[in-house]
Amino acid sequence: MLNISNNKLNERVDLSQYECGKQAFGKEHYKAFNRFLVTFGIIGLIILFLPWTQNINAPGLVTTLTPDQRPQTIQSPIPGRIEKWYVKEGEKVKKGDTILFISEIKNEYFDPNLVTRTDQQIKAKSSSVLSYSEKVNALNNQIAALSNERELKYKQAQNKLLQSKLKAKSDSIDFEAAKTNLSIAEKQFNRTQQLQTEGLKSVTEVEEKRLKLQETQAKLISQENKFLAAKNEIINAEVELNRINAEYIDKISKARSDKFTAQSNQFDAEAQVSKLESDYTNYSIRNDLYYIKAPQDGYINKAIKAGIGETFKEGEQLVGIMPSTYDIAIETFVDPIDLPLIHVGEKFRVQFDGWPAIVFSGWPNVSYGTYGAEVVAIERFISPNGKFRVLLSPDKDDHKWPEAIRVGSGARTIGLLDDVPIWYEIWRQLNGFPPNYYTPATKDKNSAVTPTAASNAASNSTSTKK
Repeated sequence: MLNISNNKLNERVDLSQYECGKQAFGKEHYKAFNRFLVTFGIIGLIILFLPWTQNINAPGLVTTLTPDQRPQTIQSPIPGRIEKWYVKEGEKVKKGDTILFISEIKNEYFDPNLVTRTDQQIKAKSSSVLSYSEKVNALNNQIAALSNERELKYKQAQNKLLQSKLKAKSDSIDFEAAKTNLSIAEKQFNRTQQLQTEGLKSVTEVEEKRLKLQETQAKLISQENKFLAAKNEIINAEVELNRINAEYIDKISKARSDKFTAQSNQFDAEAQVSKLESDYTNYSIRNDLYYIKAPQDGYINKAIKAGIGETFKEGEQLVGIMPSTYDIAIETFVDPIDLPLIHVGEKFRVQFDGWPAIVFSGWPNVSYGTYGAEVVAIERFISPNGKFRVLLSPDKDDHKWPEAIRVGSGARTIGLLDDVPIWYEIWRQLNGFPPNYYTPATKDKNSAVTPTAASNAASNSTSTKK
């Protein structure tokens, strides 16, 4: 009792005569309390040396192991207007099932016979290509005929030139013979005239020689004219050769020009045919895109664009779908300071939202309601939330995960690290040291850090900081 007044009750009342006073002020309860303290101390000391698994706690979300198994939205590659729905939300669909039908909103695709008309244009242009091809073949034949004709004409002109040269040579010989005859006739006339002066020849004979001289002079002039005419024929034959060459070069060049024009038109028509065929294929594929189909087996989650007649742009989300078969996984995010402690194949314990669990983070074997997981991937670049993403898959050696969990539900992950005594873990927590950095035994058993070595290293680092 507290002595807060001058009236001391314990001096006037003897409490030992009461039963409660006898029990309270007796000496027996001290022995039981001392035994309790000793037992509690021994048990606490033993507990300090029990193994404790260091761990990393991190929130996570249920996801799928592969990207193609995750929830997705279906988009339309073309703009359009919703005309009819073939499914309801929550309905299961198979790959290729029609989900909705859309119609066009672009005026260049309004024609319902657009594919048929494009096919007709292709046939017409193909006929044009064939016509140009036949024209090119005809011009090739014309060029070949002109080349043969030029060769024959050229040979004919060459023969004529050769004849003119031979005739000129013959006329030249006759011209020289006429000159010789004229010289002889002049000499004979001069001798006869001299003899007539001497009285040895008659005047008649002199006249005969004069007449013969004149005839020889006339023949000389005639032969000279023939020789000049032959030379002129040579020049005419050479001119004819040049004319034939120029004429057929012009004709062949014109035919080749027509040929190249036809080929150009043919190539242009072929390009137009190719473009029309591409348009025909695009229009055919576009007609198939009017029916939005399921990319894989799954369940329709939510119709994002719902109203009949509602328009949308290309690439805009129309409906969400969740694959029906998927492999469950968990994505969790760890702090950068804990990233070196996690390795592929590392064991984790997982607590799912909605599944009651009794968790002893340092004693995973005695935890209830948790499930085993294994690290399958560690992100190499930091996420926008400032942490690193780690992907976990079910541990095949542990209990099977519940089938009722759904993608997107929450989870709590516990990364199991090194085994240390409880006293060391308490000492580490009080000093604010990180968990032990170690290498998994499957890689290098000798590189694991023992609790003693870690405590020595932590003490040395603390003393260095001081």
